[in-house]
Amino acid sequence: MSKFLNTVIVATLLASPVAGEKLGLGRVALPEEIAAWDLDISPDGTGLPVGSGNVLDGEEIFAEACAMCHGDFAEGVDNWPKLAGGMDTLNHDDPLKTVGSYWPYLSTAYDYIRRSMPFGNAQSLTDDEVYAIVAYILYSNDLVDEDFELSNENFLDVEMPNADGFFFDNRAETEYAVFNDTCMTNCKDSVEITMRAAVLDVTPQEEGAELSEQTQQAPAQDTTVVEVAAEPETAPFAVAAFDADMAASGEKVFKKCKACHQVGDGAKNKTGPILNGIVGMAIGANADFKYSKTLSAMYADGMIWDEANLAAFLEKPKDFAKGTKMSFAGLKKEDDIKNIIEYLKSQQ
Repeated sequence: MSKFLNTVIVATLLASPVAGEKLGLGRVALPEEIAAWDLDISPDGTGLPVGSGNVLDGEEIFAEACAMCHGDFAEGVDNWPKLAGGMDTLNHDDPLKTVGSYWPYLSTAYDYIRRSMPFGNAQSLTDDEVYAIVAYILYSNDLVDEDFELSNENFLDVEMPNADGFFFDNRAETEYAVFNDTCMTNCKDSVEITMRAAVLDVTPQEEGAELSEQTQQAPAQDTTVVEVAAEPETAPFAVAAFDADMAASGEKVFKKCKACHQVGDGAKNKTGPILNGIVGMAIGANADFKYSKTLSAMYADGMIWDEANLAAFLEKPKDFAKGTKMSFAGLKKEDDIKNIIEYLKSQQ
C-alpha cells in the first residue's frame, strides 16, 4: 500500500464526524483468513505443531532465509537485530537483548518466526523448517549442542537463561493512582529535533536518504581494507596425504562453513574466500579477496596455513587473528577440527 493511500485513509478516519461510523473501507475477514493468522503458541506449548528440526539443517535454512539480515551466525548485519550473544549484559548500561540473553520463553521465537519470517515472505517456512531454525538459534547462543534436534516433544525441556527475569505488570494497582495528577504548566512552546536516529546508530540508513547536519558531521567508521601485497618468498610446504574416512566426516562438518566459503570446481569467493588448496597456502594469499588487516599482515610475514595454524584458527578465530572479519565463534570439538582439516586437504 502506498504512502499516499495510507495518508488518505488516515485523513479520512480523522475527518469522520461520528466515532465508530462505518466508512465502507475493506470487508469483514473470512473465517479461513482469520484462521491462517491465528497461530498463537503459548509458553506452556499450547499451539505447537507436530514436527522437528536439527541444528545442522537449521544452519543451512538460516543461511538461505535469514542470514541476509541477521548474519550467518545470528550476529546481526549492520543494525538489523542480533539473535545471539549478550549473555550477562542485562545489568549493563547498554544491554544486548537477544533470544539467548533476554527472551524468557522459547515459544516466542517459534511463534514469531513461524508467523512473520522471513521478512517479506512471511509463513513460507514449513513447521519443521521453523523447528530447525530455532534449534540453530539456540546453538548460536551456546544453549544446545550441534547434534541437538528440537521437536514439539522436547520443546518445553529447553531452559531459557532469562526465564526468571520477568514478572507480571501490576502498575495499574500499585502506581497509576499515584501519578494521576498530570502537570500541564510551563510547557515548552515548541519541540525541536536535535538528533536523528541514524546518528545514534539505532536505525539502518536507507541508501540515498538525506542526512542531517549532525549525521554529515559524525565521524565515519574506519572501513579501510588492505590490498594484498606482492607474494613473499616462502619455503615450499608439502601437504601430507589425507585420511579418506576423516575427510568424509569433515565434509559433514564443513556444512557450518558453506554459508561463507566454497570449495571444489566452480568455487567462488563469497563472504569468505575460496578454500581450495588452503592447506599449505600462505595466509591471506587469495589476490581476489579483501582480507582483514590482521590476515594481510600475516601474509606479509610469510605465515602459512599449516595444520597447526588451521587448527588454532578453527578453534577460536578471533583469538588467532584479532580483528578478523570472520564472525564464526569456532569449532568446539577437537575431532571436528581434525576432520575438517582432512577434508580441506582433499580439496587441493
